[in-house]
Amino acid sequence: MHARMTNPALSLPGAMDALQALSKATQQAGVPPMTLELMNLRASQINGCGVCAVQHPRIARKLGETDERLFAVAAWREAPYYTDAERAALALTEAVTRLSDRADPVPDEIWQEATRHYNEQALAALVVSIASINVWNRLNVATRQVAGQEW
Repeated sequence: MHARMTNPALSLPGAMDALQALSKATQQAGVPPMTLELMNLRASQINGCGVCAVQHPRIARKLGETDERLFAVAAWREAPYYTDAERAALALTEAVTRLSDRADPVPDEIWQEATRHYNEQALAALVVSIASINVWNRLNVATRQVAGQEW
């Protein structure tokens, strides 16, 4: 397997700095880092991004995440391992990642459940985090970046 090109975030001056700044901002909003990593993994699974589907479990493990929870992220609705707040974040992740899949992309019930667990700053971090991982997924998938290879 070979990438089509160097990752665009590395090729375009300032792009990596901008993406890293987004990530840093989301990490400072009070959302547990483990939740953000579970969200990153779920969006990456949906988008078929091998780079991120390998990278984010590694990060989560360093944070102390268990294999059971990582293995079950794709089936989080049927798995007993997640808190209600994590479930709300995962549901929001799926909705925002799959915007074109339904007429009402982010239904009120998904948004309302997220507001039960997160304040406005944390909700902002969730939405920005979901947007950010979707950018990474699209960069990696479009250019066929190879999972497991360091840049």
